[in-house]
Amino acid sequence: MWNDVSDAIRRISSIRLVCFQQRYWRFQFSVLLSVLLLCAAPSHALSNSKAGLVVVVGKQNPIDTLSKKQVIDIFMGRFTSFPNGEPVYPVDYSSEAGIKAEFYLKLVNQSERKINAYWSRLLFSGRAKPPLQAESETVLLQQFADNANTIGYLPLADVTEEMKIVFEF
Repeated sequence: MWNDVSDAIRRISSIRLVCFQQRYWRFQFSVLLSVLLLCAAPSHALSNSKAGLVVVVGKQNPIDTLSKKQVIDIFMGRFTSFPNGEPVYPVDYSSEAGIKAEFYLKLVNQSERKINAYWSRLLFSGRAKPPLQAESETVLLQQFADNANTIGYLPLADVTEEMKIVFEF
């Protein structure tokens, strides 16, 4: 009887050891796979963050540079015109675009959630209108083509000849 019990205990122990080894190797494999995926990430996904964001206007706009305070005032609805008196039309990306969160974090050190709450308060009080929402970079480019007083932001690598950089982070 004791032989049967000790034999069963040995079998259970060996099964536990095999299960532990399988879990250990699965963990090792998942770590290795994660590292490989990070290394194989598209270079443009990483380069946008490294290259930084820039604030741009249309090439025909007379504004050459803006200070960070001026950019903040424009994108936070405090200014409705450029320093030269021309009306300004800021264009913002939609919430689905990760670039929006990065932009506001760099601009005012606030999360996208806090920015949305800020705009909700301003809209409710009727004090300001939020920037026009662009679903993609194509929509942003179309806004630049339609209006010389459009201002927007995008990664430095995506700036085209029709744009002029007025602020760089």
